[in-house]
Amino acid sequence: MNSVADYAPILIQLLLATGLAAGIVGISHLLGQRARKRTAITDTAYECGVKSEGLVHTRFSVKFYITAMLFILFDIEVVFLIPWAFIYRDFLANNIPILAPIGFFFGLLVLGLVYEIKKGALEWEK
Repeated sequence: MNSVADYAPILIQLLLATGLAAGIVGISHLLGQRARKRTAITDTAYECGVKSEGLVHTRFSVKFYITAMLFILFDIEVVFLIPWAFIYRDFLANNIPILAPIGFFFGLLVLGLVYEIKKGALEWEK
């Protein structure tokens, strides 16, 4: 049977993490820059002492987000290659063919990149 004593380390860690987070936020709220001097200018997102002009929240183009998502997608796919690079020698030592699956993976990467280039997802100006 599990008792409370079995979960004590987890509970202590949760309490310490919650207390530390609350303490840091509380101290920042009490002693931070905005606590000393509150004006309309200092409450802006990027305070520089000059009243901001124009829209505070500029709108980004959808192309920016598409490019960011493509970067993340291809970055994650490249991360899948790291374990392959580390165990490639072990596969060769055990006579396990690994070039065909990794060639297929590279082929999918290249096919996806060609598709995105043809769709114009990487072009900023259209």
